[in-house]
Amino acid sequence: MFYVIGLGLSDEKDITVKGLEVSSTSLRYMGRADSQAVKRCERVYLESYTSILMISKEKLEAFYGREVITATREMVELESDEMVRNADTVDVAFLVVGDPLGATTHTDLLLRCSQLNIPTTTIHNASILTALGSTGLQMYNFGQTLSLVFYTETWTPQSWYDRLEENLRIGMHTLILVDIKVREQSEENMARSVISPFPMSVADNQGDD
Repeated sequence: MFYVIGLGLSDEKDITVKGLEVSSTSLRYMGRADSQAVKRCERVYLESYTSILMISKEKLEAFYGREVITATREMVELESDEMVRNADTVDVAFLVVGDPLGATTHTDLLLRCSQLNIPTTTIHNASILTALGSTGLQMYNFGQTLSLVFYTETWTPQSWYDRLEENLRIGMHTLILVDIKVREQSEENMARSVISPFPMSVADNQGDD
């Protein structure tokens, strides 16, 4: 079975009970009589490029009691065959911050499994799209959701502006999903050979006007 599991919005404890249990089993299976849970999945992937949790991968691993494999965009888009390998005979989990089929969908993996006759299960969770109520505004009053990416010298997409203008014209609020730099490194981090994911700030991508 290939499980696509939402992790929620905050930390390791935001996973649903169903999401935790579906990829866990009792240590009694290993000859112990206590009720602690451990992953039964052969491989556990963590999608790392559309959003980030407020905790480290190591804390997830400590909570699940097993290794978590970081899944980059390149891995998900170019190495999907390896990710779903033998999921027709063993359990494989793909963890996604928020809801796995929310703002950024992962239907490509599900379709790949369908082509290979691999059974799948999607376990939903809280998403930024449903957490909008914490602003005091009803989600029904939001129009099109936009994505705003980091600009480069050669790539400055403007399509988001037209969608924002349409929302404003009909009196709707707008949720803007800002980009995250995951694998790009600052000069300081390059010197230390570390990668520090960080989201776009309000000051980013502002032009002279």
